[in-house]
Amino acid sequence: MFTLQNLSYIHPDKELLFDSLSLSVDSKAKIALIANNGMGKSTLLKIIAGQIPPSTGTITVSSKPFYVPQIVGQFDDLSVAQAIGIDSKLNALSAILSGNVSEANLSALNDDWMLEERCSEAFSHWGLSGLALHAKMKTLSGGQKTKVFLAGIKIHNPEIVLLDEPTNHLDGTGRDLLCRFIKETSCTMVVVSHDRMLLNQLEKMCELNRHGIKIYGGNYDFYREQKTLESTALVNSLEDKQKSLRKAKETEREALERQQKREVQGRKNTAKGGLPPILAGARKNNAENSTARLKGVHTDKINIISQELSDLRKEIPDRDKIKFGFDNSSLHQGKILIEAKSVNFAYDEKTVWKNPLSFQILSGERVAIKGGNGSGKTTLLQLILGNIEPTCGVIFRADNKTLYIDQEYSLLNAELSVYEQAQAFNDSALQEYEIKIRLNRFLFSSTFWDKPCAVLSGGERMRLLLCCLTITAQSPDVIVLDEPTNNIDIQNMELFATAVGGYRGTLIAVSHDPYFLKQVNIEREIVLEM
Repeated sequence: MFTLQNLSYIHPDKELLFDSLSLSVDSKAKIALIANNGMGKSTLLKIIAGQIPPSTGTITVSSKPFYVPQIVGQFDDLSVAQAIGIDSKLNALSAILSGNVSEANLSALNDDWMLEERCSEAFSHWGLSGLALHAKMKTLSGGQKTKVFLAGIKIHNPEIVLLDEPTNHLDGTGRDLLCRFIKETSCTMVVVSHDRMLLNQLEKMCELNRHGIKIYGGNYDFYREQKTLESTALVNSLEDKQKSLRKAKETEREALERQQKREVQGRKNTAKGGLPPILAGARKNNAENSTARLKGVHTDKINIISQELSDLRKEIPDRDKIKFGFDNSSLHQGKILIEAKSVNFAYDEKTVWKNPLSFQILSGERVAIKGGNGSGKTTLLQLILGNIEPTCGVIFRADNKTLYIDQEYSLLNAELSVYEQAQAFNDSALQEYEIKIRLNRFLFSSTFWDKPCAVLSGGERMRLLLCCLTITAQSPDVIVLDEPTNNIDIQNMELFATAVGGYRGTLIAVSHDPYFLKQVNIEREIVLEM
């Protein structure tokens, strides 16, 4: 269906993004393209879509792909019809129905007389019933914009579909619809996503790095198992190589000790035997040369093993080098932290929930707040945090230290440098070198210390926040998560889930990602209905 051969891409600033990529995708195959942020996943999709040319290499595509972009703001000034590329056909259809049956209009329409009906059916399927084709894209929410492009797949019926982070703005219902579509479609499909549930619908994981693509023949769960096996094998190889290095050094020490003993004994024998000076000097030189050769042999062997050990260490993923250590809550289990009795909130006199909410959250519980787009999840979080008060009903909040983490990690101050931000959490009077050790542990080397937080990626901001939590002396009693994994890649998502999953305290989470909720050990749900 399409083939990439020796593809490379160099940014206009001359930075090499990737090199020597080759990949062949068969008809009806459904693959995922996965990699750390910044490796070029979206760029590669745009190259396949024909939107940008590669720097070198060739690409062969059997038919024009339909591309669903990750960022849709650039379409705001277009109509829905223009965004999905059907405006010319619609104009031709309108002209024909008005009596202008020209050859140009007939050619533009290409016998697609049921276009409007097909659009209506596609929009209805994606929860966009009644959407006007002339409506401006800027009037739609992020989730609705994504659904417009997903509806475009059904409208155009392409053979090849390219999806770039399609679930970023979709609610649970939208994600379920997309997973069902992927399972049922016969299209050839390439998906870039950090949504593990979505990735499990695909049959092959293609891991992109700067110098190639490594293929894993299975869904995301299979990929994780294989990566775990690779990691275990790497650790075992590392341990074996460390043992070999210790043994080589011990062997060298023992051999040199034996050689030195022989030299001492040889000098004693020479002294007793009264050898001529020339012969005695020759024996001494031979002994010294023998020791040097022996030491050289062992040094070479140690150097080879040391280099192999260094190479193995470089292969260990960065995320596996991070060590967590923020403390758990000291609150006793079962204490009532939040109690809501018939609460509701109104915007412009319109209440958010049809039925008022009543619930309790106890110390030590791990609770997910779930609901579709517009169901009031963020409003409920603000009520729980005490940032707003209910319009009706009452809400009780016990004294506690709450940490709120949103998808922008706005707890961090964009104006501070990385080191200054870490220092801002230093309420336990750690020394400067201790803070820098913590920063290094979270992969912030000295090149990062003076960088402003504003330039950090989503994954870097997440890691810095986790680092800061290991620095502060006061652990939170409650951690509140508001879609914290939306803007980070899979590797950083796994890292964040590991950290939060290991925290022992009260957890309140809003997330559309069931995989993440399972990883952080959510026990029950508060489901919101509009």
